[in-house]
Amino acid sequence: MRKNDKAYLKKGILGENKAAIIAVIPFLLVVSLFELVPLLTVIVRSFLPSGEIGFTLQYYADAFSKKLYRDAIWNSIQISVLSSALGMIIAFFGAKAAYAATEKTRNIFMSILNMTSNFAGIPLAFAFIMLLGNVGVLVMLGKSLGLEWLEGFNLYSYQGLLLIYVYFQVPLATLLLIPAFDGLRKEWRESVSLLGGTALYYWVKVGIPDLLPSILGTISMLFANAFAAYATAYALLAGNYSLLSIRISEQFVGDVVQRKEFGSALAVILMLLMVATTAFANLISKRSQNGD
Repeated sequence: MRKNDKAYLKKGILGENKAAIIAVIPFLLVVSLFELVPLLTVIVRSFLPSGEIGFTLQYYADAFSKKLYRDAIWNSIQISVLSSALGMIIAFFGAKAAYAATEKTRNIFMSILNMTSNFAGIPLAFAFIMLLGNVGVLVMLGKSLGLEWLEGFNLYSYQGLLLIYVYFQVPLATLLLIPAFDGLRKEWRESVSLLGGTALYYWVKVGIPDLLPSILGTISMLFANAFAAYATAYALLAGNYSLLSIRISEQFVGDVVQRKEFGSALAVILMLLMVATTAFANLISKRSQNGD
């Protein structure tokens, strides 16, 4: 290659790199302004004494020493774990059904999932109130038919909140699992059948182990989705049930006193628990892939 050609090639590569750098600058700017800067602000503020300059861990101590906030953390963990587990079980069978369905049926199913996965927050809470509230359609139907379990259902309780959480977990989990099912080869099922294995044996020994990384990743996503949920729980129960996300909002929009530093500490705890859950799921996934 001649020197002129090398110089031309080098100039072209540098030009492409400059164009790529210029193109990514707006993205980096948006990420910095709307993610990194707010994140750093929350972290730094959680260590600052109220109205003073200094360093303190008092807010973190209060979060774990005061019963109100301990209960909020525990309730958030509990409902996130239960809703993730129940949502995962239901979504597994839904994704399995979509995997075995025809292309036309699957497209219809995917359309419904996309629609329901975006139906959350305050509209979802109001929809459940209309169906299962004190004078909801299904509750009134239960009264007219003499169905005591439906007539006496209390939506404004932990069970009602759990039901709503499971409802918005299922579509998300199913959408995340369907691509993983596409990775299962039909030859594996046929091989197990030829060797005398049952369908249960196939799923226990072949199917689920192959899907395990995707299942664990989906569970961590579901946990984060439930743990940080706010609008649905607040619209349904307001302050009647203690959740960490609701307690955080109270520190920033209080009618009398705003405790932004303490709210920042609670937000950091929420983020750390979400990161720890994701890291734990990734660790198990890597070990399962390595056969440990």
